[in-house]
Amino acid sequence: MKKIWMMSWAVLLALGLSGCGYNKIQQLDEAVTASWSEVLNQYQRRADLVPNLVSTVKGYAAQEEKILIEVTEARARVGSIQATPELVNDPAAFEKFQQAQGQLTSALSRLLVVTENYPNLKSDAAFRDLAAQLEGTENRIAVARKRYIDSVQAYNVTVRSFPANLTAKMFGHGVKPNFQVENEAQISKPPQVDFGKPQ
Repeated sequence: MKKIWMMSWAVLLALGLSGCGYNKIQQLDEAVTASWSEVLNQYQRRADLVPNLVSTVKGYAAQEEKILIEVTEARARVGSIQATPELVNDPAAFEKFQQAQGQLTSALSRLLVVTENYPNLKSDAAFRDLAAQLEGTENRIAVARKRYIDSVQAYNVTVRSFPANLTAKMFGHGVKPNFQVENEAQISKPPQVDFGKPQ
């Protein structure tokens, strides 16, 4: 009799959990984790390109030491952050990670602008290959971030919707942080166009 009671209770519990969104939350949580792993993979690919890019540029443009140091330091900041799957559950750590990646993106952009002043560097096969790999990686990062954003949106909508929100709260599943636009106020302003006077 006790065994039948236990089995009945287990069946009722399973039916209750299946109707309350528990399994859906687990699936979406796994999707977020997988898409986050892809984001990290692409950021790591970019970080791995930086030392070769810096050394190639240094060979042609040693006087640009300031920007080379900025890129190296930005890469070091990125490397100092423990990028684990748990990072997506900690908004403060996620923000710190996002800021470090933004600083590296900015430093790399400045480095590539500086290289325009060195035609010999731009014609170097190794530099062209690294620049092409970096461009491809930036595109992959954009795609991976988009997938992550979509996964987090689906997850967050589920854990905030009734009745799944009750299950989410019961099992400790909170809203996950997502990528945000940096300098949102600055982006919303129209660009200033000034053609100036002809020289």
